[in-house]
Amino acid sequence: MKTKLVLLPGDGIGPEVVGAAVKVLRAVGQRYGHTFETETHLMGGCAIDAFGVPLPEETLGACLQADAVLLGAVGGPKWDDPTAKVRPEQGLLGVRKGLGLFANLRPVKLHPDLVDSSPLRRERLEGVDLLVVRELTGGLYFGPKERREVNGEVQAIDTMVYAEHEIRRVTHLAFQAARGRRKKVTSVDKANILETSRLWRQTVAEVSKQYPDVQYENILVDAAAMYLVTRPASFDVMVTENMFGDILTDEASVLSGSMGNLPSASLGDGLNGHGHPRGLYEPIHGSAPDIAGKGIANPIGTILSLAMLLRHSLGLETEARAVENAVDTAIREGHRTADLARNGEKALSTEDITEIFVSRI
Repeated sequence: MKTKLVLLPGDGIGPEVVGAAVKVLRAVGQRYGHTFETETHLMGGCAIDAFGVPLPEETLGACLQADAVLLGAVGGPKWDDPTAKVRPEQGLLGVRKGLGLFANLRPVKLHPDLVDSSPLRRERLEGVDLLVVRELTGGLYFGPKERREVNGEVQAIDTMVYAEHEIRRVTHLAFQAARGRRKKVTSVDKANILETSRLWRQTVAEVSKQYPDVQYENILVDAAAMYLVTRPASFDVMVTENMFGDILTDEASVLSGSMGNLPSASLGDGLNGHGHPRGLYEPIHGSAPDIAGKGIANPIGTILSLAMLLRHSLGLETEARAVENAVDTAIREGHRTADLARNGEKALSTEDITEIFVSRI
């Protein structure tokens, strides 16, 4: 296969973890005879510094022409002024919207050798293997926003908006995913308070009728947050709206031992030149400016995001499994980055653990 990928390293540790994933990508190409062409573009804070905007037209255009996009992270204290007109996160929202990516898939699976790295007790972690399907282009993040003066003070407004088709398409994806897993879907909403959640629950219920072989339940978001730490193994596929999914997946990440372990895939209806979804793949962690440049970042989430890219956007299942097996093998052998090392275990640098992954391909 010959393919074209766009790299968006972004800010903070983004360039370090994307660089690690590229080394693994080259190893896959050499091992299986593929040619992966890559080109790097700016997005996020680095793009603001260079061009004054978080998502230059050239970057979005390149993403639209690519077979898939691999992203590091965006943001940091340098661009964190709440009064700023442009912010790094606007670039992320913009590329998702520009590519028509309406669903974010975040798998959460605990490696048995990392149980002691999680803050939860061992008995609560047994059997944890869930997939969160998050709606990506609606809700508070994309609804109308404004600031206005009321009674002599500033009032800020964010509007949560959802249409039936937005809920329906992400729900279908969640049920289809469940059919390949343990056939259970949990829909998360706040239907006791929010009108958008009542529409969400009504629409999900209608879609569920087309999947009689899949068990379906509704849970309020506050209960879901509690159950993720008290009985996480009870979940198979969770489907929820944009902001709830953003918050819950960060909570769920600690089940794996570190936020640095978890990948994600953002998918839509658009197909690339190989007839597969053109997706955006990224670890769920942020830019971690406190450790940027120190060479100690955990690249596992980005490397597993690469595996999802190989699987979903290129149809290379064997190669995707090879990457995942390389990570599993290295962890089983006891190799750890600083965020995972416990009880006197040696902490490896980003470069050193990446070379171990490469050698296991």
